[in-house]
Amino acid sequence: SITPEESIIIGNTVLYGAISGECYFRGVAGERFAVRNSGAIAVVEGTGDHGCEYMTGGVVVVIGQTGRNFAAGMSGGIAYVLDEDGSFAKRCNLSMVDLEPVEAEEMMMQRLHHHGGDLEGHGLVDVMADLDRFDGERLHQLIAKHAAYTGSTRAKRILDNWEEYLPKFRKVMPVEYRRALAELNAERAQPAYALAGG
Repeated sequence: SITPEESIIIGNTVLYGAISGECYFRGVAGERFAVRNSGAIAVVEGTGDHGCEYMTGGVVVVIGQTGRNFAAGMSGGIAYVLDEDGSFAKRCNLSMVDLEPVEAEEMMMQRLHHHGGDLEGHGLVDVMADLDRFDGERLHQLIAKHAAYTGSTRAKRILDNWEEYLPKFRKVMPVEYRRALAELNAERAQPAYALAGG
């Protein structure tokens, strides 16, 4: 029998240059998954070598093993990688990115126990609007969608044991992208002054 999370189900260079959309793959991708991705959102259960190479935007979640040279030339967007055995840093190209822990947010814990929020958003926050915050919430939402759309047993296991799995994820954050987001957030925080005309 075939075990999806151990089987390559999509070929090389899937999502090459993607600019938008969402995709959820119950299985492993070949080499150069999401190469030059500039806006798509994807969840996959493993990748071959050179995943997220030259990525400039979007969000990629990998809930399995990656190949070597992950994030080579990655200048934008973010990736979350499940690092169960602690070996991901050896397979990640750290020349342009940092690896960060993924933090839980109080907001998610409240969502699990209450159904507040607006009806249109079903109580969910637009976590794609600020890629420098809401990591735990964003990751949980994307893995929940992956489980719902694909029936992934791996995703279900992660969600059922969220507090155990969350510390095993690493956020792959391009250094210059983080700086640009910080500058943008600082500009947004500045008060707007109205010009008085006379």
